[in-house]
Amino acid sequence: MKVEIWSEVTCPWCGLGGHRWDRAVERFEHGGDVEVVHRSFPLGSGLPEDRTLSVREFLLAKYGVVPGQADVPDIEGMAAAEGLAPYRVLDNRVGNTDLAHELLAHASAEGKNREAWRMMFRAYFGEAESVFTLDDLLGLAGRIGLDRERTRRVLAERRYRRQVRQDAHQAQRLGATGAPFTVIDGRYALAGAQDTDTLLRILRQVWDETHPTVLDAGDDAAICGPDGCAVSADHAART
Repeated sequence: MKVEIWSEVTCPWCGLGGHRWDRAVERFEHGGDVEVVHRSFPLGSGLPEDRTLSVREFLLAKYGVVPGQADVPDIEGMAAAEGLAPYRVLDNRVGNTDLAHELLAHASAEGKNREAWRMMFRAYFGEAESVFTLDDLLGLAGRIGLDRERTRRVLAERRYRRQVRQDAHQAQRLGATGAPFTVIDGRYALAGAQDTDTLLRILRQVWDETHPTVLDAGDDAAICGPDGCAVSADHAART
């Protein structure tokens, strides 16, 4: 089973949603047969690349929302209740994340997809670290064993810019209007950061739909294989 998750680096629901998927897969009876792949869905491409602003400033400017109002979900509290603490949201900063997504694409090409996304969310939400400049990202790359100079060249040349855009376009073609957005086995789409129990229930449902139960008819059942047809020794002895 393949689970593809499109996320934005600075989206608090994406970080929390990724954690919930990890917990659901860990609890799933067939978790070892589940491949989780993270993909990019940048939402901050319109932000300037040379500066950042606080989350509070961003929310007020874009939505007219003042943090602390009753209609603003307590994402930090939810994360803490699910084992993600600290999980810094309101005191963080936002900016253009295109280059961060390109680092994640490079890491994925090096076989470090889940490791890189976990590291990125942990650095941004767990430590409130900047993930916006080339120097920021080179430091993060070293944490997962990526060669610093090679990574510098890759990011400076913007080798993965096109792939990041293709990831986002693919999500939109599949119906995504925001992040996180998840597709299971290329057939089932799920919007938003659902709770862990819901995700586990969905995994079990999809598994049951795509993996029919094989009934054991007992030792007397005859069977044909690539090398021909055979019956059990007991059955042959009685005939």
